[in-house]
Amino acid sequence: MNVKLNDNVVVITGKDAGKQGKVIATSPKNGTVTVEGVNLQSKAKKARKANETSQIVKQEGAIDVSNVMVVCAGCGKGVRIKHSIVDGKKVRVCGKCGAVLDVAYAGKGKKAADAAKEAPKKRTRKRAAKTEEAAETPAEDKAE
Repeated sequence: MNVKLNDNVVVITGKDAGKQGKVIATSPKNGTVTVEGVNLQSKAKKARKANETSQIVKQEGAIDVSNVMVVCAGCGKGVRIKHSIVDGKKVRVCGKCGAVLDVAYAGKGKKAADAAKEAPKKRTRKRAAKTEEAAETPAEDKAE
């Protein structure tokens, strides 16, 4: 399944064809995804307590993953996904423009390790050195 959570997708078939939305849930076992604002279904919600009211709730239903295409950030269109290796990591790539659809995590591990090695220097508290004038001034005031 090439569609992941938080991907922007476009619906290509069905009653919601052409709508775009963000993937809010995936089910690889069933081969379905839930897209925000797509395949809205009405569900009757019964009041369970005395102070609640019964109502009809709209919620997103799952649609088959074959009915959606990932939207490329570079092209702005629904595209087929290719796979390639970038910095030793297998990532998803746009089939048309070649833009990387995944966030590359390869460099972050090294940067975090380097930052840990370069610990901040220990701060030392510098005390202001008293000048001779400042030290003599209170003594002169007391003498007068």
